[in-house]
Amino acid sequence: MHILGISAFYHDSAAALLRDGQIVAAAQEERFTRKKHDHSFPRHAAAYCVKEAGISFDQLDMVAFYDKPLLKFDRLLETYLAHAPRGFKVFMMGLPLWLKQKLHIPRELDRGLAGHYRGRYVFTRHHESHAASAFYPSPFDEAAVLTLDGVGEWATGSIAHGRGNRIEPLQEMRFPHSLGLLYSAFTYFAGFRVNSGEYKLMGLAPYGEPIYKGRILSELIDLKPDGSFRLNMDYFAYCHDDVMTSPRMNSLFDGPPRKPESAIGQREMDLAASIQAVTEEIVLRIGRHAHTLTGSKNLTMAGGVALNCVANGRLLREGPFERIWIQPAAGDAGGALGAAAFVWHQLLDRTRVPLAQDAQRGSLLGPAFGNDEVRAYLDRVGAVYTCHDDEPDLAERVATLIAEGNVVGHMAGRMEFGPRALGARSILGDPRSPEMQSTINLKIKFRESFRPFAPAVLREHVHEYFETRPQEDSPYMLLVAPVRAERRTKSRSRTTRSLDEVRQVRSDLPAVTHVDYSARIQTLDCERQPRLYRIVEAFKRKTGCPVVINTSFNVRGEPIVMTPEDAYRCFMGTNMDALVIENQILLKTDQPDAQTVDRQSYLDEFALD
Repeated sequence: MHILGISAFYHDSAAALLRDGQIVAAAQEERFTRKKHDHSFPRHAAAYCVKEAGISFDQLDMVAFYDKPLLKFDRLLETYLAHAPRGFKVFMMGLPLWLKQKLHIPRELDRGLAGHYRGRYVFTRHHESHAASAFYPSPFDEAAVLTLDGVGEWATGSIAHGRGNRIEPLQEMRFPHSLGLLYSAFTYFAGFRVNSGEYKLMGLAPYGEPIYKGRILSELIDLKPDGSFRLNMDYFAYCHDDVMTSPRMNSLFDGPPRKPESAIGQREMDLAASIQAVTEEIVLRIGRHAHTLTGSKNLTMAGGVALNCVANGRLLREGPFERIWIQPAAGDAGGALGAAAFVWHQLLDRTRVPLAQDAQRGSLLGPAFGNDEVRAYLDRVGAVYTCHDDEPDLAERVATLIAEGNVVGHMAGRMEFGPRALGARSILGDPRSPEMQSTINLKIKFRESFRPFAPAVLREHVHEYFETRPQEDSPYMLLVAPVRAERRTKSRSRTTRSLDEVRQVRSDLPAVTHVDYSARIQTLDCERQPRLYRIVEAFKRKTGCPVVINTSFNVRGEPIVMTPEDAYRCFMGTNMDALVIENQILLKTDQPDAQTVDRQSYLDEFALD
């Protein structure tokens, strides 16, 4: 039986296909259209999924949509009436899209599936989809299920209990009181873009001091011991305006919101530190409450807030759970997978047998490209490359390039599903280099120099470098842990806190050690990431270090690369030193049209501010 899940029309549209309950394929639409966070109907992603399954749209047994549009429209109407006449302009701006498209999802699904599907559409609730995406692929037969995001229909946070093939909802928090929207309000206030700049705010937090935490807890939020809360809506405008905060926020936090792309000051660093501290406190309290309600030693998580890997790491270290599994595509894209899984297990009552690792298959669920296809493209564009069809030989060559200080783009196998590059579409570098973080950020990714990178570490060595349990499993880069004290090279004083700290050597892995001595860990095992595991093994033999930098293969303003064309264009349009596409290795110095690219010319060419 084939079930196609769809998320669309709000943020990060995606499609996922299950065959008899097993995940066959999943992908985000942005990777095909090259429009970051594309929210249009995922026609390309859906077509890929059915092709990967070897079927056509008319052979689908069921199609599931990840939320209930009528309930969401009900929330919008009630919110407008509660704040009328404020917000009339914003309401009228959004109404035509609802009347034309969002209230007619079956028609949009018919159109998106080219009119070939004649079966039943099932609409799951937004948080049902998230909860299903967290629990059903997890390795647990029983677990607490925590969903935290901006808002679905009405729910903004929910606790459930998963057992076998059933998920029992227990409690929920409702709009407008939302941890996701609170964090997004501070993202906006700090001058970053909502729904994409939250990562920047989290990365900026360690540079500041949480001096505003007290004001947030006393003025903005009434936080209860169980993690539930109410926001003081006098400070927020998202119910009735197209901005997140009201003018009252300006006086509370020493001035108006930072203008995008202007200089980041101490205030923004302190705001980031403060809201991050509050977020972690809320997540810890809700996690403990979920444990009290369920009595479970296991926790699964989804929703956009579950991508806050700093909070996740604290919950694992300080919370009551022995094991935590987080959906790699925790945001709206993962709702497509969750909707299909919810239909199979919860509605059709099909049995579920958890796998020892998980059923996500390394989250490598997207398209792959064969060597013949890659070589044909490279020949067509006149690229100079060498073939390494022997995998150990290729791993040795790539490890040598990294050890020599080169920045290497790596594309091999199926593309990742979710926002994190896990080795299939990654940029790799030497974590021992003090200059590597700034080099990749400024000369390759063309983004802010303070943005941290993740260490990809052989799982058997993770506890030797980071404060984790031996062989702690973190394959999806969703947990942050401190660097071990013996790996640190200097102490940190309050007087040094500024963005200039990025240049300081803090450990024997300076390129992946954030200013607070933390790191967002990806553990590697030979089953889930065989190619990257071999490369890091070879790197360890050469250098003694079982860690490499792993960051997403893209540049600012673009989605992660998908095709050989995307990878080659990114390689030639940046100052990357080498490129691996499947079994082909390209050196920048060998390419006839290679030239140095500066950050401003790149931003000008692609109209990025």
